[in-house]
Amino acid sequence: MIIIDGSEGEGGGQVLRTALSLSLVTGQAFRIDNFRAKRDKPGLMRQHLTAVEAICAISGATADGAAIGAASLTFTPGRVRAGDYTFAVGTAGSTSMVLQAVLPPLLLADAPSRLVLEGGTHAHGAPPFDFTAQTLLPLLSRMGPAVAATLVRPGFYPVGGGRVEVSVAPGPLLPQEFVERGALRGVRGRALLSNLPANIAERELAAARQVLDWPDEAWGVETVAEGRGPGNILMLSACFDQVTEVVSAVGRVGVRAEDIGRQTANRLAGYIASGAFAGPYLADQLLLPLALAGGGCFTTVRPTRHTLTAVTIIRRFLDRDIRIEERADGTHLVTVA
Repeated sequence: MIIIDGSEGEGGGQVLRTALSLSLVTGQAFRIDNFRAKRDKPGLMRQHLTAVEAICAISGATADGAAIGAASLTFTPGRVRAGDYTFAVGTAGSTSMVLQAVLPPLLLADAPSRLVLEGGTHAHGAPPFDFTAQTLLPLLSRMGPAVAATLVRPGFYPVGGGRVEVSVAPGPLLPQEFVERGALRGVRGRALLSNLPANIAERELAAARQVLDWPDEAWGVETVAEGRGPGNILMLSACFDQVTEVVSAVGRVGVRAEDIGRQTANRLAGYIASGAFAGPYLADQLLLPLALAGGGCFTTVRPTRHTLTAVTIIRRFLDRDIRIEERADGTHLVTVA
């Protein structure tokens, strides 16, 4: 059994999600202790527990000790079963994070699957649905399987209530080189609002436009019809020949709309200037598919603690040589061999 200290590295849900996926794929059981021990609210939160329950549902696995607030659990994997599944986080917890756990095993299943995920679709501290649909899934489909996602309705903190539908047609994962992103083909700035004054979005966009010199038609405000609760997110995207990067920030009480706009725009401007293929979120989520494929590489900005933690967990389950080298232009080349 593999023993994992959940407080090391990033010390959050990344450790658990990666371990759950790899346990199903490799058939190796694990125990995780000290889960999120250094966080303000340690232990399993609702979205983490939903990920565990989802993994058990698609495989018949068992997770002893899994409960809200639990610091330790022991996971014994089962065999992946394709099918139609519905998973409800029950709060505004991130549906993207639940998908991150269950998707890798289903990519290698013996039949197609359909997933319905309910909860938060645009949550603070997690990639929004738009990143998953526009950035991650097209690259996974390029590796062999066919994956597509549809946003039925958005869900924001604290109400949640969002719904995402995902179709997975599995296939062998093939090694890929995600190094050159190609020419910039298009840009877009969107502020999404639900049951909030329009001036919030307008102020976010105005601040972002001071950083990014994009044409007028690239910017827009979208209002959620019949939203289930208040919510706001600013999403900025840059579409290149080979990849689309989506950078976002959720509006929160106590954070000025102008700060949301400026900071988000600066992040995207930094990515564009870097020349890297993968931004921070994408770097986290490309590692596991490439490891399962048996090889590949990508360029990224400076690796985050999330990325380094994913490397550590992958090495515990798979015999993979993962190297991170800084290049002369300041980008980093991540190679899985």
